[in-house]
Amino acid sequence: MDFTGQNVIVTGATRGIGRAITEGFLAAGATVIGTYGSNDDAARQFRDEIDAADRLQLHRCDVADHLAVEVFYRLVEERYGTIDVLVSNAGIRRDAVTAMMRQDDWQRVIDVNLTGSFNMAKQAVLLMLKKKYGRIIFITSPMAHLGFAGQANYSASKAGQIGMMRSLSKETAKRKITVNCVSPGFIDTELLDDLDETMLKEYKKIVPMRRFGSPSEVADAVMFLASDKASYITGSVLDVNGGL
Repeated sequence: MDFTGQNVIVTGATRGIGRAITEGFLAAGATVIGTYGSNDDAARQFRDEIDAADRLQLHRCDVADHLAVEVFYRLVEERYGTIDVLVSNAGIRRDAVTAMMRQDDWQRVIDVNLTGSFNMAKQAVLLMLKKKYGRIIFITSPMAHLGFAGQANYSASKAGQIGMMRSLSKETAKRKITVNCVSPGFIDTELLDDLDETMLKEYKKIVPMRRFGSPSEVADAVMFLASDKASYITGSVLDVNGGL
């Protein structure tokens, strides 16, 4: 796929799925403006390892903070004028059974995963309307409809992304702005690092393909939805989950 000349924003751009998405767009010729939450060392290391560093800008930004997001978009508009693609990938987990879940753990997951997606998409639409073109892709999860014990906050945030996506897709369709979700299942990233070996084996058993996916497989799905090949796809969820 060729994204030469396009400006792409990726949140949570420096690790895991976000890193693979960023690398994919850079390899396809795009300029990527990536955000990350707090790990400056990881961001610097990522930038040092990228061949196309001249087309990569990284910004520390808490997507849950609407004022920080507004400042970020002002910088983007001043430098690039507009954007072509937003990939809202930033997400966190803070697992606990509902009866024992701390209020701040509930709220922070909702704030980052759902409100963060809203904050980023709202500002992206305003820029995309300038050229009447755009692609918005939210990274959601099968937990939006499956639900796992201990993930009430995460599941709620991901289900909320899908509902928001479907509403936004109807608001922007006439402006040639498509809005979709990619829903990765178990992907081999650091988000699985806190699971012990026994649990990892059990999770693999429930995946019909009997393996975890790779970040690059998710990136390929994202890039398809961001391409002209997907110009008639909006309001949809593309599952990348090995058959879950």
